[in-house]
Amino acid sequence: MSSRINKTTNKKKRKWIKIFLSVFIILFLALGAYVFSIYNSLNNAVDTMHQPIKRDKSDKREKDLSLKAAEPFSVLLLGVDERKGDRGRSDSIIVLTVNPEKNSVKMLSIPRDTRTEIIGKGKQDKINHAYAFGGVEMSMDTVENFLDIPLDYYVQINMEGFKDIVDAVGGVKVQNNLDFTSEGTHFPKGELTLNGNEALKYSRMRKQDPRGDFGRQTRQRQIIQGVIREGASLSTLTNYGDIFTALGNNVKTNLTFDEMVTIQSKYKAASKDVEQIELKGDGTKINGVYYYQVTEEIRSNIRSTLRNHLNIK
Repeated sequence: MSSRINKTTNKKKRKWIKIFLSVFIILFLALGAYVFSIYNSLNNAVDTMHQPIKRDKSDKREKDLSLKAAEPFSVLLLGVDERKGDRGRSDSIIVLTVNPEKNSVKMLSIPRDTRTEIIGKGKQDKINHAYAFGGVEMSMDTVENFLDIPLDYYVQINMEGFKDIVDAVGGVKVQNNLDFTSEGTHFPKGELTLNGNEALKYSRMRKQDPRGDFGRQTRQRQIIQGVIREGASLSTLTNYGDIFTALGNNVKTNLTFDEMVTIQSKYKAASKDVEQIELKGDGTKINGVYYYQVTEEIRSNIRSTLRNHLNIK
């Protein structure tokens, strides 16, 4: 009798084990297909975004950068106002240096009216004119000369289409410190959740801000950080198709898919500590044209900070 009971019990155990394994395998295959789908969509989006540039090797580095060795690197982020039949100007210029040893990122905003030498033109002009004159390559050469640091990568964002990216991640949260109305939309003080159209208006306003372009740069950084934060959230996984489509349509970069994967795996912790650096200067007019002037002393201090963060002597 005991033998029969044991046999019956064992059969039931084997049955439940088979059911469990069957469910597990189905879930595993379903998840595998989902992950594969995400991987393929991301790969396709990166292929669309990937735009190599023709640019001489920087003389600011003694040896080639190795992401696989987790060496510090830099990125030039350009927010471009593109118009039909016009290349436009880079109204937002941000330099990021990423150091995985120190687990930190430094984010420097350069006011678009900053007066400097435009490399390739041989004249002094507003730094954002470099993009109008010679695209990404001239912008990188000019900013690299201005800061005396190597610029390893660029990411160009079409600011008009940036609202699509914000909508794709489900909107962004920002902490607004200034009550203002811009383009018919009121932005009260406090924490705000913005959709794409609101985020674009929020990031563009500068005339009502006592800090002028610096205030606008702060809001632009808030939106960018909000997109990164929401994009990294698990809740956006179900919407990954829209996110990758928006990125593919509005972002250009010389980063490859493999380089992005390496950065994600080796540099992720650095994103938890982002220090925003302000480039201080004074407004002035030269021949009736407004410029933002930065003293050599301030520029030297910024250079030292960024070079030290990149482990460059």
